[in-house]
Amino acid sequence: MKTRIILSCLGLLCCFSSSAVAQSSIMNAPSSDVVAPKRVYVEMDFITNYAWQRDDARFANYLPRAVVGIGHKIEVGANVSYTHTPAGGAPIEVQPNVKWQFYRNEGKGVAAAVGCLWFVPLTHRAGTDTFGQCYSVVSKRFQGDHGPKFTGGGYGLVGASDNAGTKTGAIAAWEQPLADRFSFIVDWQSGQNRMGYLSPALNVTLPHNGSLSGGYAIANKGHHNNSLFIYFGQQF
Repeated sequence: MKTRIILSCLGLLCCFSSSAVAQSSIMNAPSSDVVAPKRVYVEMDFITNYAWQRDDARFANYLPRAVVGIGHKIEVGANVSYTHTPAGGAPIEVQPNVKWQFYRNEGKGVAAAVGCLWFVPLTHRAGTDTFGQCYSVVSKRFQGDHGPKFTGGGYGLVGASDNAGTKTGAIAAWEQPLADRFSFIVDWQSGQNRMGYLSPALNVTLPHNGSLSGGYAIANKGHHNNSLFIYFGQQF
């Protein structure tokens, strides 16, 4: 049942076509890209394990995002996260973020960036952390119509309590074009915390600078945290 659901959702991606769009993240890990000046990238994320969990561990997360390029290879943005669980009590969270691409060499296909993402609960604040994830990543894109792109780096949690789990970790990703508009992407963040996932996905670009991705996030610890995700993005 689980496999059929995942394959059905990913199969929908094959029905779309269009031109490429730059994204500010890979799947769930930060990328070395930034949104171009005076451009806006918006995304709606849906993440759930409802299809196969039958207890209080079930959840559905709704995560709208917006990122603006402000020039000088800097972008700023914010996410709003709402999670529905049978028992309730999950906080609504705002996630402001900023990224600076401090190096880019088009000829060599190399780029590097640093940034921070903050997690700020708006509801159910008692006992809920406000903390940040700061990171540095570097990427290398190889030439050719189907040349892959590899990303690596690391991150640290700032202001997190001991309950947040692992405080530092590695970032790794592989982006592999399969056809003109169709790619396989996988990223991974190490650690036993809310970032610690392996996230393989399929991505297709859509008309007018759009993008649709679907995949499965596998937690580094705790199979009940595994989830199906579907992301739709649009750049203006």
